[in-house]
Parts: sequence; structure tokens; C-alpha cells
Amino acid sequence: MTEIVTAGLLVIGDEILSGRTKDKNIGFIAEYLTNLGIDLKEVRVVPDDESEIVEALNALRTKFTYVFTTGGIGPTHDDITADSVAKAVGVPIGYHPAVVERFKERFGERLNEARLRMARIPEGAELIESATILAPGFKVDNVIVMAGVPSIMQAMMDIISPKLKAGQRMLSDSVRADALEGDIGSPLREIAERYSETSIGSYPFVGEDNKPNTNIVVRSRDQHKLDAAMGEVKAMLAALHAARNSVQ
Repeated sequence: MTEIVTAGLLVIGDEILSGRTKDKNIGFIAEYLTNLGIDLKEVRVVPDDESEIVEALNALRTKFTYVFTTGGIGPTHDDITADSVAKAVGVPIGYHPAVVERFKERFGERLNEARLRMARIPEGAELIESATILAPGFKVDNVIVMAGVPSIMQAMMDIISPKLKAGQRMLSDSVRADALEGDIGSPLREIAERYSETSIGSYPFVGEDNKPNTNIVVRSRDQHKLDAAMGEVKAMLAALHAARNSVQ
């Protein structure tokens, strides 16, 4: 059986918590990891505070195969992610020689202390970089540190993804219920209890006719169990619609 690979995501930044910056990374990362067969199990958002970052990292990295972080690797005083990750993992941090040399070539006399902060990398970390990425991300232990800027983060995901363990992909199927959640809640729960190795969710929406409706989504890593559960869902809906029509 293919290994189930899991992940946690730590979003770092006062600007996210204050609402000044609207996060655009969580949805992208969740979908990206799903396509790799990696289950994103938990997302936390913490401020630019070392103790809180370290505490969250240590909680997440013991629970999941990987922990991804976004934010806090820039040149300002509140960009403390690299130091916090080094502290959580228990390794020293210092200026990475190759990054410093690249910065010297790029900035010349404009290379100051603030810009050099972006060259601080935990010892033993693998860089996540390309010609178009200024401040590199890195992977140390099972922690993958990425930028908060969406375009840069997405580039970093493309770079690191071939090096990640791929898990068994979650399969899914969906059906439009043409019923309200309250109508299908009890029978749907009974089906879910019979198929414990599947995930069955109901998601309300407003249809083209401006009337409330529900989509039912069944997920499983086993195609046969997915098909069997969905078969029961469709049979339940057919019976519900037949009973409804008989009293009209």
C-alpha cells in the first residue's frame, strides 16, 4: 500500500492576522499538495513572534510528514522565520556563503545588513532557489520554508515538489442532490457510518434557479469503496425524490 503522506501549514505574519494582507496561499498550497497525494491536515496562523512560531512548528512537525511555512523571510526586523525554524529544529544559523556571494553580485555597494538578513540559513538546510528568486527558501529536517509573496511561493513549490514523497492520491466523486441538507442529513450519516474508509461531505449552494441546493462529495483512496459509497448515495437520493414525487 502506498504511504499516506501528510502536511501542516504555518502561515506567519502580523499582517495576515490584522487583515492588512489577505492570504492567497492556503488554497493554492492545499490544492497543490492534494495533486501530489499529500494530505494537508492542519493550518495555523501565527504572528511574527519567535516563541509562538517555535511552539507551532514543534507541534506540527511531530504530527505530519512535512510542515510548510509561508512568510517572514524578507529583509526587515520582523522577518524572523529562519531564526525561529533553526531554534525549533535545534541547529545553528548563519550566513550561507553561496547566498552571500550571489547578493554581493546583485547588490554591490547596496548590500547592507538588512539585505544580508535574507542570507541567514539554518545549518544543513537545502536551499530552495532559482535565478528569479531573491531571498531563497529552504528545507531543513521536515520543515519547508517559503516566501509569503504568492508568486514567489508558487515558484518555490514547483522547485521543491519533485523532492517530496508522493502519497496515494485521494479520489473523489460528486453528485447534485436536488435536496436540502436537512433532508439528507440522517440517511447520509448512516451511509458514512457504513463506509468508514470514505469521507462524505455535503455542501450547500444556491442553484441557477436561485433556490438552495446541496452537492454531495464522496472521497476515498480506494476506487471500489468510493464507487460503492457513491452508489448508495445515489440510491438514497433516488428514493428521496421518488417519495417526494409520490405525495405531490
